[in-house]
Amino acid sequence: MSPRSSGVEITRHDARSAGTASDTVAVEDPLEIRLGDVPLAVVMRTPGDDDDLVRGFFLTEGILLEPAEIRAIDRIDESRLSVRLADGIDVDASQFQRNMFASSSCGVCGKASIEQVRLFWRPAERWTIEKRVAASLTGRLRQHQPTFDATGGLHAAGLFDLGGRLIAAREDVGRHNAVDKVIGAATQLHWPLPPSVLVVSGRQSFEVVQKAALAGIGGLIGVSAPSSLAVELARETGMLLIGFSRGESFNVYAGDDRLADESG
Repeated sequence: MSPRSSGVEITRHDARSAGTASDTVAVEDPLEIRLGDVPLAVVMRTPGDDDDLVRGFFLTEGILLEPAEIRAIDRIDESRLSVRLADGIDVDASQFQRNMFASSSCGVCGKASIEQVRLFWRPAERWTIEKRVAASLTGRLRQHQPTFDATGGLHAAGLFDLGGRLIAAREDVGRHNAVDKVIGAATQLHWPLPPSVLVVSGRQSFEVVQKAALAGIGGLIGVSAPSSLAVELARETGMLLIGFSRGESFNVYAGDDRLADESG
């Protein structure tokens, strides 16, 4: 069994009978994130890719502005990681401490205000993506969800270039964690990130748009619906925001000018 999934005994019922059976469920465990010796947050995540999660978390929370500001990530034990900052980088940890658990669906719970989040967004360069490529991306992400196939219980996020090629994909029990993981992984390959689109397996909340904006990602596509605040922030930052992307159809909520007809 993968560290991302666990076997459990269940009782399976149907119209005629009930009986014991085995099933596979996604693992959800706490991870304490520290800045040096100072605890910042506890996130409920699926174990694996923890360093990517922490790198993405520090960028998408506005704690750091560049991946290079992290000198090292030290594992204290299975449930605690500590970030050491590069020489000359100083952060007041008390400004970012969360005095509570961040659940798998919490995202940036604890932010003082939307305005504070908007201070740190990184404008993405202007680009366009072909409509046919944009329509294909949720299907392409679906090909990179092995633990979902085993459990049916994980979110996924993927970063794709404008030609539809995968840069990185990650899974997690929390959709915000999956986004942090994929951004953290991508920053180890490219920084600044190239023109790219973030694709998520669920809905597009304000927090997911915020995380994309802080990483300088100019597009977000999901299989489900965006929230009103997600639409507002995407329009404010000039982001392409697509929801209900299934098969060849999708809804554009912001950034329609970033879509192009097929070339040539």
